[in-house]
Amino acid sequence: MTQFRCMSVRVFAAFLVFTGLFGYLAWHLYHVQIQRHNELLKKGKVKYSTTKVTEGNMGEIFDHSGHLLVGNRPYGIIFADPSAIPEKKLHKTVTFLSGELSLPWHKVYKGLSRKTKEITVNGKKRTIPVQYFLLKTKVPYEEFEKHRKNIEKAKMRFVHFRTGYARYYPKGGMLVNMLGISTIDKGKITPVNGLEKTFAKNTRSTSGTITYDRTRDGLPIAGGVTKEVDEKDGANHFLTIREPIQSILEEELDKLMEEHKPKSAYAIMADPYTGDIYAMAQRPTFDPNDRSSMKSDSWRNRMAEDVFEPGSIIKPFAVAGALDRHIVTPESIFDCENGKWHYGGHPLKDDHKIGKVTVSEIIKQSSNIGTAKIAVLMGKNALDETLRSFGFGSLSGLQLANESRGLYRDVNKWAKVSLTRIPIGQGMAASPLQLVRGYCMLANGGYPVKLRILDRTVTADGKITRTAPAKLTSIYKDPSTHKKIVEMMKLVTEPGGTASQAGIRGFYVAGKTGTAQKVIGGKYSNRHHIASFVGFVPADTPRLVLLVTADEPSGKTYYGGSVTGPYFSRIAGKTLQYMNVPPDMEYGTYDARRRLAEKRVLAAKIRQWRKERQERGASKNNTKNRNNTFSSSTTSGKRSNASSTSTRSKRYYGTYTAMMKNR
Repeated sequence: MTQFRCMSVRVFAAFLVFTGLFGYLAWHLYHVQIQRHNELLKKGKVKYSTTKVTEGNMGEIFDHSGHLLVGNRPYGIIFADPSAIPEKKLHKTVTFLSGELSLPWHKVYKGLSRKTKEITVNGKKRTIPVQYFLLKTKVPYEEFEKHRKNIEKAKMRFVHFRTGYARYYPKGGMLVNMLGISTIDKGKITPVNGLEKTFAKNTRSTSGTITYDRTRDGLPIAGGVTKEVDEKDGANHFLTIREPIQSILEEELDKLMEEHKPKSAYAIMADPYTGDIYAMAQRPTFDPNDRSSMKSDSWRNRMAEDVFEPGSIIKPFAVAGALDRHIVTPESIFDCENGKWHYGGHPLKDDHKIGKVTVSEIIKQSSNIGTAKIAVLMGKNALDETLRSFGFGSLSGLQLANESRGLYRDVNKWAKVSLTRIPIGQGMAASPLQLVRGYCMLANGGYPVKLRILDRTVTADGKITRTAPAKLTSIYKDPSTHKKIVEMMKLVTEPGGTASQAGIRGFYVAGKTGTAQKVIGGKYSNRHHIASFVGFVPADTPRLVLLVTADEPSGKTYYGGSVTGPYFSRIAGKTLQYMNVPPDMEYGTYDARRRLAEKRVLAAKIRQWRKERQERGASKNNTKNRNNTFSSSTTSGKRSNASSTSTRSKRYYGTYTAMMKNR
């Protein structure tokens, strides 16, 4: 009985113990699963859950027709976790990786043998494992895939792979100074300059995230994705550039550099009605895919940033302003003073002697004196208003970060002589883009335009945004001004004009030469020039405006008509063929008119040469007569006093010599 009672006590005690244990376990489970659920879930996620950031593709840049100009090219990144490499496998691993990746053995060994490193946290030093050593980056994708397969086949789980993207320029150096360049900074594409930087806000992609459960080795668990946010690609940009025209322009610009060897050269072509840039390029330039030989003077966008005194290509603007105000007509006659004239105490010269000519002839022969006299009649306020209305002193509209406004002073700060120098392109400076914009207005009837390089933007979801050109009223008060100035500018490219070499067979071409002296050491140089030709064609219904400029051409000639005129003709002529623009007249008619005009010019030159020869002959006769008079006067005036005679003869001889030297 006593034995049975003892067993009952032991059973009851065991029951109490187990009941207590189960009660405690139930309470503990409740505390952990219910009360501390959120706290422990967060801690657990840190260990078994991870978040991977995904990047979308950066937007690409295309020409008007969709030809890729700037794209994204994938590349590979190969890195290792030194802390995960067993010591006994270190040498074998280093030997394999150095051979597979063509890396120095000692460099790989040094990186993989470093297992730990010391860091300072809150003033205390800690030792942590080294889990990252970069083996190779920017590996071409095909090569990257080959390495990945070989390394995975060797079962090196401590070597990891990641892909990235870099900017790629499939056309090499085409348009590169306008497009700009990008670089890789902390694994991300970072625009540096040009359109890459201008468009960066819209081309930049939006990051995405994937949160998933993983094993202790870091491998994803199947079906363990808990949250996913998709990345978003950047917007694509389509330019107004036409690749075939761009190719024509750059090919001819290379030939100009080879023939005349200038320090630099530019060429820009635009639609005169919309301001769309069809093509633009500069030399020197570079290949953005291979920057190892890139020079500091080749990567800037000189067409937007640099300015220069334009010279005679400014003259049509001043004359157009005088015509529109009815100050002159094309038939108004001005005395160009046979090549030399003084204003404000300073001389102004023409390259050749010109007498009394019409305003049309002033443009045709590019007379500085004639243009200056027209400006004097206008007055400085009217001249300033005219030039500003054509866009000088303001931006072109392309919205480039470093675009220059040029150097154009407020009219109240003009010197007295400025009135005669600014209308011939001295005492001011303009960028190539400003000059093209101004000539667009001369070509389209005086309607203000803003140059455009962006035609449309297409987002990742297919939304298209177009940038339409603004519609404005003409700056001309008299509608006939346009036709008058265009007719004058046609004469420039005809025989006898300063740019007959800029003519295009079958077409009327309107334009103007510029041969600007550069300022060297504070003075205008007679050896350093900027040669330019800018014009539009067909003159009466223009399809394009084109500027070609050479900075300090070397060789036999430095004039704008002979240096850049022929290249204007070739670039514009080939472009008109590409556009299928019909000629203004049949080639036979054009050739016959050209030959007749050349004969007339030659006949006029012969008459001029005869006149000059007759004048030289008359001058020689006058000199001979003066010599005879001088001889007879000295003979009849002899005196007995020899010293007196000698003194008088020396005085007369010295006066005569000085007089002849000054002739």
